[in-house]
Amino acid sequence: MVVCYFGLYNQNYSRNKILINGLRKNQVEVIECHSNKKGLAKFWDLIVQHNKIRNQYDVMVVGFPGQLSMILARFVTSKPIVFDAFLSFYDSMVFDRKIHSPNSLKALYFWFIDWLSCLLANKILLDTNEHIKYFVKTFNINKSKFHRIFIGADETIFYPREKNNKEDKFVIHFHGTYIPLQGIKYIIDAANILKNENIVFNLIGSGQQFKEMEKYITDLKINNINLTKFVPIEEVAEYISKSDMCLGIFGDTDKAKRVIPNKLYECIAMKKPVLTASSDAILEKFDNYDNILLCNIADSNDLAAKILELKNNHDLLDKIAENGYSLFTKEFSSEVLGKKLIDIIKQ
Repeated sequence: MVVCYFGLYNQNYSRNKILINGLRKNQVEVIECHSNKKGLAKFWDLIVQHNKIRNQYDVMVVGFPGQLSMILARFVTSKPIVFDAFLSFYDSMVFDRKIHSPNSLKALYFWFIDWLSCLLANKILLDTNEHIKYFVKTFNINKSKFHRIFIGADETIFYPREKNNKEDKFVIHFHGTYIPLQGIKYIIDAANILKNENIVFNLIGSGQQFKEMEKYITDLKINNINLTKFVPIEEVAEYISKSDMCLGIFGDTDKAKRVIPNKLYECIAMKKPVLTASSDAILEKFDNYDNILLCNIADSNDLAAKILELKNNHDLLDKIAENGYSLFTKEFSSEVLGKKLIDIIKQ
């Protein structure tokens, strides 16, 4: 089998790297047809590149982000197309991040490209069944088109390593882009509750709500949080390796209840125990107190209580770390996900 991986996708984004590497680990030849050009030139560049390889592959996969690429793909090939939708721009930009009003022209535009790209695809990939339910309901797309394939993590970067940390405090790690679904405020409030517990919170990243959260920390006069802006992904792994436990997402948004975040996979790939908010999406594959620890969504008090529970119970901490890593190797490695994608293509 030969796959054309097509589009304006981000070549450095973990989702694309994992699926491409996963296909190759399963002896599938992958031809990348990709453009980094700006403006309308990028679409012409894709057309020219594709014209050179149009007879060399069996199936096309449109990488993320790919809504516009998917629309173009349907016009350049009659071969089967698997569209890795991954997320809804309409949901992300309008309802989760609240950058555009639901009644705005931008909202209509994002809805339209989500809908049209799904309509034109033969098969559509999403990361959870909850996400699939949302797409079916919101865009009225036939459910039979959708297939669940989990996110996973890049094992060349995220893998177990010896903890190299001289910190005498209990170290908690979080990395993210400060978007609403991550619920940074609840992490800060939990840190404030635990300010006398010999715990330090390392928050890595920046983004939409960073300045607001930075001011919030200053106003609360919290001194057990270390803020570090964006660092290379390899350094993120180093920060994870120095932690005792890692945090997932806690925001009270609908999208937060539909997804399993990248960071969760990355942390369990490094054999770290993860605490995140409970949701139907998380429960599709994870079991509370077995391979993950769950707290109530948007609940700083429960988050703080669960942190203390892990800090004070090393057997539980080790159990969740071991079982989380075992689940990763069985279900979320790039090779496993590549095999899953092959099965989806062959169906």
